[in-house]
Amino acid sequence: MSHNESEKVKRKALTNAEKQRRYRERQKAKGKKEMRGYLSKEALVCYQLIQEQTNWSDSIILSNAVRLTYAAYKNGQIGLLNNWLNEHKL
Repeated sequence: MSHNESEKVKRKALTNAEKQRRYRERQKAKGKKEMRGYLSKEALVCYQLIQEQTNWSDSIILSNAVRLTYAAYKNGQIGLLNNWLNEHKL
């Protein structure tokens, strides 16, 4: 057995759970926060349209949604946007 082959045998393959844990740790170290939730039927329609038109990842869509909501809040536009969403059944 060559040195490279014996080294491969010594290293244990990571399980999917270990890979996911390491990925989450790297993201957290970058200052990112994981958010989880379920979309309403109305939000799912919006999500699908945004994803189709932009090809953004879930992370980008969620980050932009939070940032835009905050901008609307800071500019006193939350009521206006909520009314528009309700009028358009979104």
